[in-house]
Amino acid sequence: MPPEKSPQPTVACGQRVLIPNKLGEKLVGLLHEACSKELVILCHGFRATKDDSILVDLAAALASEGVNAFRFDFAGNGESEGVFQYGNYRKEADDLRSVVSYFSEQKYDIIALVGHSKGGNAVLLSASMYHNVASIVNISGRFALEQGIDGRLGKNFMKRIKKDGYIDVRNKKGKFEYRVTEESLGDRLSTDTLLSSRSISKDCRVLTIHGSKDETVPARDALMFAANIPNHELHIIAGANHRYTGHEQELTSLVLDFIKSRHRIPSPLRPKL
Repeated sequence: MPPEKSPQPTVACGQRVLIPNKLGEKLVGLLHEACSKELVILCHGFRATKDDSILVDLAAALASEGVNAFRFDFAGNGESEGVFQYGNYRKEADDLRSVVSYFSEQKYDIIALVGHSKGGNAVLLSASMYHNVASIVNISGRFALEQGIDGRLGKNFMKRIKKDGYIDVRNKKGKFEYRVTEESLGDRLSTDTLLSSRSISKDCRVLTIHGSKDETVPARDALMFAANIPNHELHIIAGANHRYTGHEQELTSLVLDFIKSRHRIPSPLRPKL
């Protein structure tokens, strides 16, 4: 199964911003500035970075609509400090909270969090833990976290990791990519998506977008989010894969329309300084 990343596009310019997380690791991001104080924060997926083409396209579209956009690398990814870890769901939600807190202190109005793939899990988990942003967009997040593991780690992964304490993941050419420890695998398997989905405030609007032909995360996961998040909209894009190849404009339009519609439905959720 391929990693959830794409060839790196030509990256639109943005202002480089460094934000410490709660462990003191510097998170590196790019701020696309517009003529307002409204801000949307964009989160990448597994083994991807802030320069993922989906995030770059969304940042450019938001800025053209007068909304600031910030895309950043989670700790251990891209340019950010820290060591890459498999799993890390709660830590990435904490990284996101550090970013939200930073921009709140800078007097930005954070109107939405948007995440693709594992980034979708990060924004949903953040919403369930901190109740600090009124709109969430989950693009192709995974509900059943116990699924999809053998595609990366191979068959009998539990038996092997119990025996050796870790599994080294290699690419098709045999080159080492990353190590999965028993602890990091446990982090993924102990992340309760059902509980966190049901813990999101009814005052938080959530949009899940998923491709009907997603080869990485099956579309049925989107149905599970829809069934368990209190205030939820679901849009399945017919024929779209995990990268939305050939459906990029439809994806961007759905995200923009959802974010722009927030003015019709006021919410009491705000970051706590």
